[in-house]
Amino acid sequence: MEEAAPEVRERVRDSFERQGLMHHLGARLSEIAPGRVHIVLPSRPEVTQQHGYFHAGATSAIADSAGGYAAYTLFPEDSSVLTVEYKINLLAPAEGDHLEAVGTVLRSGRTLTVCRLEVFGVRGAEKSLVASGQQTLIRVDKRPER
Repeated sequence: MEEAAPEVRERVRDSFERQGLMHHLGARLSEIAPGRVHIVLPSRPEVTQQHGYFHAGATSAIADSAGGYAAYTLFPEDSSVLTVEYKINLLAPAEGDHLEAVGTVLRSGRTLTVCRLEVFGVRGAEKSLVASGQQTLIRVDKRPER
């Protein structure tokens, strides 16, 4: 996979590091490419539900962030990104050593961008699709500092 330009990777990493929820969950960026971002969430008791599977909230959160950052890789430097809406289908219990969320830009417009969201449960070399969705994001121009 082609890597994003160094300045884009740095901008994405800087923004990701400011996300309290991703830090709280223990999620990390694993790949940053133009229009595509991967986020990994290791399995730990704090991100599970009552049956021991990854919680749908954690699964959805990393999917949302992966799509948002995939869009952000294509935005101008003086802009930011916000989710307008997303829908996710939970296809199977989310289990494994970790989850891997993949956000992929389907269409990047001047204002709105649409992304495909996929989340895989990973155990060793085995990878299984556990969630799939779609997301709409809006590009927001950064306001000048006061």
